Amino acid sequence: MSGTATAPPTSTGSDKLDALKQTAEAKLEPAKLSGLSLYSRFAFAGAVCCSVTHGALTPVDVVKTRIQLDPVTYNRGLIGGISQVIKNDGAGALLTGAGPTFAGYFLQGAFKFGGYEFFKQQSINTIGYENAKNNRTAVYLVSSAFAEFFADIALCPLEATRIRLVSDPGFANGLVSGMSKIASQEGLGAFYSGFGPILFKQVPYTMAKFVVYEKVAEYAYANFFDKNKTSAGMQTTINLGSGLIAGFAAAIVSQPADTMLSKINKTKGLPGESTTSRLIKIAKELGLRGSYSGIGARLFMVGTLTAGQFAIYGDIKKALGATGGVEIAK
Repeated sequence: MSGTATAPPTSTGSDKLDALKQTAEAKLEPAKLSGLSLYSRFAFAGAVCCSVTHGALTPVDVVKTRIQLDPVTYNRGLIGGISQVIKNDGAGALLTGAGPTFAGYFLQGAFKFGGYEFFKQQSINTIGYENAKNNRTAVYLVSSAFAEFFADIALCPLEATRIRLVSDPGFANGLVSGMSKIASQEGLGAFYSGFGPILFKQVPYTMAKFVVYEKVAEYAYANFFDKNKTSAGMQTTINLGSGLIAGFAAAIVSQPADTMLSKINKTKGLPGESTTSRLIKIAKELGLRGSYSGIGARLFMVGTLTAGQFAIYGDIKKALGATGGVEIAK
């Protein structure tokens, strides 16, 4: 055994520089968000994107609802319908229900987008990443359905008030007075008389919306763009295009239930008449053709607002540091 001690290796200048560089890069890299900090950002981004887009399109929604409720009078399409509303009730009528629209879709957007990301993550936790990736269409469908169910609980009272204000402009002066009048005259249950139709409308709508958006975006990045190298502006453009196609699909799928929702919230039911019997009666009266009244206005409205929603949602997420979302397809 030698008595000579071996000196410990010394760090070279290059090693020290590499270590300093790695430390600096680690400090520059933002901390990865998780839990409440992450999902609250998803929820806020969803709340803003839905309230802004739905609120901005209130005039289109007013005309679409008038066409659904009175197709004999409002039979000139979207542009003609706008002229008719202005002529009959004044330009201000085009903003009828703006208050319930902003408030309702702020809440709904928070639950919808935040819930969608949350339930996607729960799916991954439950079945594992590889299974989720291989069955991602099913994950998108289930996650969006669960998210929309809870979103509709928040939306339904405000949507019922909006439709009452649009169908009867003299009913009340705005959101608070409209909700108070419905509650006092018809009871709290009246706010949820349209809960069945709103689920029937919104759940398939949201399932189509998210699945088609995810699939179109996946296709774009798989065939035309490298997601890691795509500029922020191009990502927003992809979100807009994917959202537009998703909006068209969602509008077609959910149009019959949207018409029924407008009808059932127009007036209160007869004494002792159940919501189910009212829905059956409305469906018989409408028929397939009647259930698609106002589809032109709604395609324009839903396509535009869905494109805007995904673009705004993506940009706000980036601004808040909640980039990427819960990704399954890579």
